[in-house]
Amino acid sequence: MAKTVNLMIDDRPVSVPAGTLIVDAAKKIGNDIPVFCYHPKMEPVGMCRMCLVEIGRPVIDRATGQPQTNPDGTPVLQFGPKLDTACTTPVSEGMVVRTGTSKVVDARRDVLEFLLTSHPLDCPICDKGGECPLQNLTMAHGPGKSRFLFDDKIHLAKHYPLGDLIYLDRERCIQCARCIRFEDELAGDPVIGFSQRGRRLEIVTYSEPGFDSVFSGNTTDICPVGALTTADFRFAARPWELKHSPSICTHCPVGCNLTINVRREAISSGKSVVKRVMPRQNEEVNEIWICDKGRFAYHFAESPDRLVTPLVRKNGELSAASWEEALDLVADRLKQAGANSLALAGGSLANEDLFNLHQLMQGVGGQAVQYTHMSGGEYTAAFGLSEGSNIGTMGAETAIVVVASDLYQEAPVWYLRVRAAAKRGATLIVVNPRETALDSAAHQVVRYAYGDEAATVRALQSGSEDAALKAAAEAVGKAENVVIFFGSEGLGLEGSRALAEACAGLLQAGGHTGRPNNGLVGVWPKANNQGAYELGFAPAADLADAIKKAALVYIAAADPAGDDPALAEALNATSFVVVQELFLTETALRADVVLPVQSFIEREGTFTSGERRVQRFYPAVSAFKGPRPDFAIAALVGQRLGLSLEGRVPSLLMLRIANSVPAYAGLDYPKISAVHEQWPVVHRGDLFYGGTSYENRQGLGVQLKANGALPPVAPAAAPFIPLPAAGQVLVAPVTRLYDRGRTVTPSVLLHAHLAGPDLHMHPQTATKLGLQHLAAVELTLAGKTYVVTVKWDDTLPAGVATLPRSVGVPFFAPAAVTVALATETTGVQ
Repeated sequence: MAKTVNLMIDDRPVSVPAGTLIVDAAKKIGNDIPVFCYHPKMEPVGMCRMCLVEIGRPVIDRATGQPQTNPDGTPVLQFGPKLDTACTTPVSEGMVVRTGTSKVVDARRDVLEFLLTSHPLDCPICDKGGECPLQNLTMAHGPGKSRFLFDDKIHLAKHYPLGDLIYLDRERCIQCARCIRFEDELAGDPVIGFSQRGRRLEIVTYSEPGFDSVFSGNTTDICPVGALTTADFRFAARPWELKHSPSICTHCPVGCNLTINVRREAISSGKSVVKRVMPRQNEEVNEIWICDKGRFAYHFAESPDRLVTPLVRKNGELSAASWEEALDLVADRLKQAGANSLALAGGSLANEDLFNLHQLMQGVGGQAVQYTHMSGGEYTAAFGLSEGSNIGTMGAETAIVVVASDLYQEAPVWYLRVRAAAKRGATLIVVNPRETALDSAAHQVVRYAYGDEAATVRALQSGSEDAALKAAAEAVGKAENVVIFFGSEGLGLEGSRALAEACAGLLQAGGHTGRPNNGLVGVWPKANNQGAYELGFAPAADLADAIKKAALVYIAAADPAGDDPALAEALNATSFVVVQELFLTETALRADVVLPVQSFIEREGTFTSGERRVQRFYPAVSAFKGPRPDFAIAALVGQRLGLSLEGRVPSLLMLRIANSVPAYAGLDYPKISAVHEQWPVVHRGDLFYGGTSYENRQGLGVQLKANGALPPVAPAAAPFIPLPAAGQVLVAPVTRLYDRGRTVTPSVLLHAHLAGPDLHMHPQTATKLGLQHLAAVELTLAGKTYVVTVKWDDTLPAGVATLPRSVGVPFFAPAAVTVALATETTGVQ
């Protein structure tokens, strides 16, 4: 534990750990020393000089090594001839800090006057107006007048696109370098920097395409002026016009805490509409960061293509129907199907939705199945991160293993936090068949061939002759704490379950279960796959067969027909299909009844993150007229079958979950909504310190206790990896952040970033197959031909190609695929 240092700040005693910077020590007692360049999440640089203070230090007697004292017993203090920067100076014993003397006041005024000499002073039209640190600090500490002539200011081109998501107003930049340092230090994406010198210094992008980072939006939050703005919020609204609703990101298993800003608009017929999505502080989940997908991919909720009316198939066509007609029909057919009913639930459903759907199936004797390509949830439920775990506190005592996952693409904020843990001293071991962004921060990188995932993890326990594996095994063996993130890189259900089993075995063998900062984390494809496992939804080994055998298939938040032709054929053979959806998907087009549902911005509920933290989201706008929450629909159907399901109040439904599911025992909405003091202090009353992030007043969530006991399941089998024949290549599916799912494609801003049907392979592999870079080729898979584009990628191993999921090619595991040049008449899809 760090030594405690005692000092005085403006005559107030302060006790803080050794190494604390003066600016942070003052913040802990509510003394807000103004800053521009300093940010509590980044290393100090002392560039802006706004935090200048007077510092006195005890005079030490050289003979005794003790502080000299005045006649009254007080220590003799020596103040420096110049002011010091509070953001770069650590506290020391007996230090005296003065933050409000005339020297300090004059210095702050001079710094602000200097900054304003190059500033356009366009506050009335600036996008940052109302939440601008420069504006606020000028009002509090700046000069009343400027002695600089406006005509002498430098005038530069405005609204320059650093990329398609971020715009730069060069004139407003005060050269604090917060944005550059964030991308370099925290994100590991050094894609922007300074160019030129002096007054002509400006931010430029070094990447192609511009500002190529999935964290670019965070730079606009921490920018202390209106220099950086997002493409979707520029000139869209004023901060004081916005209402703020807490929410949870629905795009990946991290569970980032969000604030949804909404405004009523005449252009929208007086309705409240979402204007932007911002981070909400949760130091145990996402700190104050979100990725660009979570920031920009919200437009699906307000899409004009949303379903608003129930549809029932009549005479072969889907026709509008009343809720009563649709629900009566579903209940009647469920009653007929009974035990031959199958519920297929996607991982974006809330816990309340999953529970009611499971209860509905249980009531008729049917089967509840999770729709996912990734398995292993029984192992995360048994040996998941224990209560009290926090990636943000992991350091030298912890080994973090990331296997079969590209966190940058699959769970970006985990990438940020794991990378930060490695910088604090945690031993980071990346185990993957190909290079990923996290390799640059890793202490050990282990490569394996696709199909050897589980065997490689077991070797971390038993040892190996391979030098990299041996070093990694030694690091894991010596670590006090071990956390394993496992994903689905190139894996389907069998392979991911075998990997999870191997990871659980490694943790058990080392005693790394049941303690804080130890355990297993699944890098799931959806926000609530973990919740689905906890609430009784396991994937089916042969989903197509399960669908064919069912007399009725009830599908919620999943599009199997759009993902896989084999599943589409199975649905076509099913007697009756019910779909709960936001949009008229390929699966909905095949349904007999389609029930429109509310989106996450219109309702409340909870998700269970990959770290097994249950978190609450709240409604931000009024619900569309027509759609209903998924849990309410299942309840209404159940009531027609004589089942007692809660369909009105989600908080009451959570009480039922707590009483029925051991993992959730004792949970209720008040506990999930509880908060405690967080550091750093981030809130809207002090925008210059942490940026425009929102204080969390609505819930930090509750982490579930791992049960520590595996269910009686058969040992998982390692996946079969076919050997490619002549003219074939082993194609492995990988996850890309910007997929082509229905919750992403409505966000037009992201279209340039969407994963395309691109077949990445090493140049040697491509040359061997006679394929040039950007060549259009045909893939033959399961008797069906797909057209994709070859892209050379020297980070891939020889003999292997990767293809993003969600681009229309329906395989969940590596396959030996025939590749041939496309004909002239075939276009790339």
